[in-house]
Amino acid sequence: MSVAASPIAAAFSAHGKRAALMPYLMGGYPSIDESVEAGLAAADAGADLLELGIPFSDPLADGPVIHAAGTAALAAGATPFGVLGACERLAVRVPVVLMVYSNIVFTAGASGFALRAASAGASGLIVPDLPHDEAGELREACDAEGLALVPLVAPTSTPERIAEIGADARGFVYTVSLTGTTGERDEIGPDLASTVQRVRESTDVPVAVGFGISTREQARAIAEIADGVIVGSRVVRAAGEGGAAAVGSLVGDFADALR
Repeated sequence: MSVAASPIAAAFSAHGKRAALMPYLMGGYPSIDESVEAGLAAADAGADLLELGIPFSDPLADGPVIHAAGTAALAAGATPFGVLGACERLAVRVPVVLMVYSNIVFTAGASGFALRAASAGASGLIVPDLPHDEAGELREACDAEGLALVPLVAPTSTPERIAEIGADARGFVYTVSLTGTTGERDEIGPDLASTVQRVRESTDVPVAVGFGISTREQARAIAEIADGVIVGSRVVRAAGEGGAAAVGSLVGDFADALR
């Protein structure tokens, strides 16, 4: 069931490409203003949604590139409040889904954080370390504020687990392409198509795939089986190496590959 997720639904239904393109950026990296500039450049270049990370000191799902970006953002003074400010500036252009760890959410309280995120214009939340069985309180808080709590499905998820997650999904289902942390990979997992099909059968919201996608060819392959393509580490690396201009160029290349 999709609850109050219309900006996300619109992005998945009206992108004009083989699949919706969702770059990930680390909020506050290299600075708050530069992360906003990178997000705007991504939107200009063809991003349909943005995943915006809130840096955290113990990011268990993040690979080396994103982990390093989060560490640098924290060292530069980035805070959840500052990243919500960046979200507010970006959300006027493109739907923003915040990637945030549960410690940050529950320090503010589920209802409090959902209210702050919604007030900043966010369309949804991804909380990678929040088990499905423990997500009820936050899901209700997000529903009350018009946010989509986007669940994750892993290659190791059982059919029963996928069915449970799919039934409660809001916005879209984030399907992880491989086990382990985020990061650029040479190949996509061989069982991904069957995992995506199981997720499709469990839910009525779109299915997006992330983790390890770093080339045009991989993005096109994902677009053959999924509704959305999420590109993280490669975009974050571009932000660090060349700022907004490099992000815009890279996102434009991915968008072209999906047309």
